[in-house]
Amino acid sequence: MSDEEHQFESKADAGASKTYPQQAGTIRKNGYIVIKSRPCKVVEVSTSKTGKHGHAKCHFVGIDIFTGKKLEDIVPSSHNCDVPHVNRTDYQLIDISEDGFVSLLTDSGGTKDDLRLPTDENLLTQIKDGFAEGKDLVVSVMSAMGEEQICALKDIGPK
Repeated sequence: MSDEEHQFESKADAGASKTYPQQAGTIRKNGYIVIKSRPCKVVEVSTSKTGKHGHAKCHFVGIDIFTGKKLEDIVPSSHNCDVPHVNRTDYQLIDISEDGFVSLLTDSGGTKDDLRLPTDENLLTQIKDGFAEGKDLVVSVMSAMGEEQICALKDIGPK
């Protein structure tokens, strides 16, 4: 037996899957789906009738929840589609660094410093202006499939 100690890197992930299967025919508008390995919010679903031989097909139109790009996919309704686990978490904004990263306060009292400012111009100016005015801001962070991004902002009043 060896006397040396082994070092294991912890990723704070219990090995849970980033997606789960769901039958294509049961996915509805405003749900989530993975199209071309990107997490998307479904904006349109249409189902075609069964052909002479074969399955009814579901035509999904989705918008990537991080980039805003429109993606489409056609899947037989009896087949399974991947659905991403999407989480929204609210954090209080503490600081904005010069290099475009934000410092956020977690519920447990720690800080989260690995998120960039959002690319959406409207949201970006709201965050910067509100922070410059000294307001207490709470940002909503959406996470799915190992990606995270600030998606909304709430003003909880002056400091």
